Amino acid sequence: MAGGFLQQIEISRAALVHNIGEFRRIIGPRRKFMAVVKANAYGHGLREVAGVALENGVDWLGVNSVDEGVALRDAGIASPILILGYVPLDALGEAVARDLRLIVYNRRTVERLAAVARRQGRMATVHVKVETGTRRQGVEVKDVWPFVRDIRRHEELILEGLSSHFANIEDTTKHDYPRLQLEAFEAAVRTVRAHGVRVPVKHMSCTASTILFPETDFSMARVGIGLYGHWPSKETYLSCLQKKREPLSLKPVLSWRARIAQVKKIGPDSCVGYGCTYKTTRPAVLAVVPVGYFDGYDRGLSNTAHVLVRGRRAPVRGRVAMDFFMADVTDIPGVRLEDEVTLIGADGRERVTADDLAGFAGTISYEILARINPLIPRVIV
Repeated sequence: MAGGFLQQIEISRAALVHNIGEFRRIIGPRRKFMAVVKANAYGHGLREVAGVALENGVDWLGVNSVDEGVALRDAGIASPILILGYVPLDALGEAVARDLRLIVYNRRTVERLAAVARRQGRMATVHVKVETGTRRQGVEVKDVWPFVRDIRRHEELILEGLSSHFANIEDTTKHDYPRLQLEAFEAAVRTVRAHGVRVPVKHMSCTASTILFPETDFSMARVGIGLYGHWPSKETYLSCLQKKREPLSLKPVLSWRARIAQVKKIGPDSCVGYGCTYKTTRPAVLAVVPVGYFDGYDRGLSNTAHVLVRGRRAPVRGRVAMDFFMADVTDIPGVRLEDEVTLIGADGRERVTADDLAGFAGTISYEILARINPLIPRVIV
């Protein structure tokens, strides 16, 4: 760890570049490659990941908000940036001014965007989101052409893309529903094309579909969780094997490390932490770790997870508090103040993964990673 930090997030440049290469191999040279860097790059660091990605074969960046797009522009990034989330009407001016592409599906957004672009003397680039079965953002397939026709009435708007998103591709090995969604999206594309309108960028692929349906003829693939070295789910991995495809070799990019704030010896029958949820059965040595649920270390990891100290596993004892938790280092000799603790990552031959923590906390790796506090320093290693 760098000097002066109680904790930091290490981002492996080599692992990130490796994962980009794995996806570029299956995406191919013809299609565009979007790195999805929303939610602070799934907890990995927005600017840090974007910079490395664009240096190593990524074409576009996907964010969730105007704020994320502006942060990238302020960092000097000039590549295409698509806002995948909702943009409030009063933020459209900033989006246009900073040359951020937008996903649109509301007529009020289209009208306001055209007016804003006209006032600024600029063009605004949009992608229409097609509702194919997720039941959140999107225009119904039957309404896509009237919606596109309305966009084309505004000379300030450039219709660049059609997009959609899968609802149930990661949690199952049966892909009937994703194929229905694909058919719906392709029907929307055909309808627009039948009216003589060419839309250059078509995209629906997430990490799972990029792996499982590489033959899909879209113009761009959006890669999120896989970029960071994690499979979307066990079912995605199994589906890959069932299709007799060699699984991608993905390498976790993020490691989370902290320093021990205190080492203390306690006796048997001693309660540990809030609520006295753990009581020792023998003399014990505890390491106080200055990380808590404010930092993104889930309270559900109380009395269940483990960390790595000196290459050995140390179980979490007691409840995870807002800023601290305790680990039992009784059986690890020589532990000292400010020794390094690995919360996610490798230490010697041992490793704790985001999937491990997700299993303990009853959630998914996406949430474990994305909730890591953005105030914690991100360091490229």
